[in-house]
Amino acid sequence: MVRRRLALPHPAGVPGPRRARRRGDAAPRFRSSPFELGVASGDPLPEGIVLWTRLSGAALAEAGTLLARVSVRWEVARDEGFQRIVRSGEQLALPELEHSVHAEVEGLEPACAYHYRFIAGGAASAGGRTRTAPAPGARTDRLRFAFCSCQNYEDGWYTAFRHMAAEDLEVVVHLGDYIYQVGRSRRAVRPHDGPEVFMLDEYRGRYALYRGDSDLQAAHAAFPWIATWDDHDVDNNYAGGVPENEVDSEAFLLRRTAAYQAYYEFMPLRRSSAPRGLEMPIFRALRFGDLMSMSVLDTRQYRDDQACGDRFKPDCEGRWEPGRSLLGPAQESWLFAQLRSSPHRSLHPSPAPSVRA
Repeated sequence: MVRRRLALPHPAGVPGPRRARRRGDAAPRFRSSPFELGVASGDPLPEGIVLWTRLSGAALAEAGTLLARVSVRWEVARDEGFQRIVRSGEQLALPELEHSVHAEVEGLEPACAYHYRFIAGGAASAGGRTRTAPAPGARTDRLRFAFCSCQNYEDGWYTAFRHMAAEDLEVVVHLGDYIYQVGRSRRAVRPHDGPEVFMLDEYRGRYALYRGDSDLQAAHAAFPWIATWDDHDVDNNYAGGVPENEVDSEAFLLRRTAAYQAYYEFMPLRRSSAPRGLEMPIFRALRFGDLMSMSVLDTRQYRDDQACGDRFKPDCEGRWEPGRSLLGPAQESWLFAQLRSSPHRSLHPSPAPSVRA
């Protein structure tokens, strides 16, 4: 297997909304669809949304542009037939980010449904449907959403996503374990594409395997997603810079960096969540009218290791140390600030009466 050198992205390497073309940028004519992994949207704001796609490596190689920057056009319309286009633009798909596209669209109307698509090299993607969040303070009587997690490809078919795509939802929240990093299981309903993944290309291949599922693609195309990660997106039960099994700490941080970059490349995330060296700032806040404030947390990157060991181990005194943290000091302070500043309060502010036996 040929493995590329690990690339560490940083804000300067993430394309902005008006990144100019330059000499040497490719203008391919694709003979097969470059959008075989579908489309997605995410992190809805009242006036904007993130649109995601990724150009197929096979289509790029066929066109002779696998290592080139490729311009991708995006369009947002009121109608499914794209007769009433309200916003459009171009985004460069960079080989450093595996030709993924994260277009941050602005100037949309709050609480409105839109259709979107991508065009590159004479080929158009399938259309997706997305929705912006209600305006701050706007009367919002309900928010219909679904949440999902732990979607181990080997455990079965994604029929739940097929049914989810047919629901009437505003947003989907994914709580982590988008992929499983483990190797093939002898009991798999449908096996992984190889052994446990460690390198950047291997994580990319695992995400491509999962994203190739048509039911998962349909759920992404139907609604905007809000995503965070858990352990299997990197390594089972990892905590901060500590892996499940004892290995060299520098080697694990390189593995974690590769996993974080692949996660960014395949999720509809904003540039503010792009990897920065060895870290990736994924915790963030979203609000939905006067109904809800949502704090999206990262309970893996900054946490202390399990004091007493993984799984079912005897209790130990370390578990009671008051300085231990799941979120880390900076994220914990941020969360408390979000809670203090939120205009939203519990529907039941008074504690329930105690019940005595």
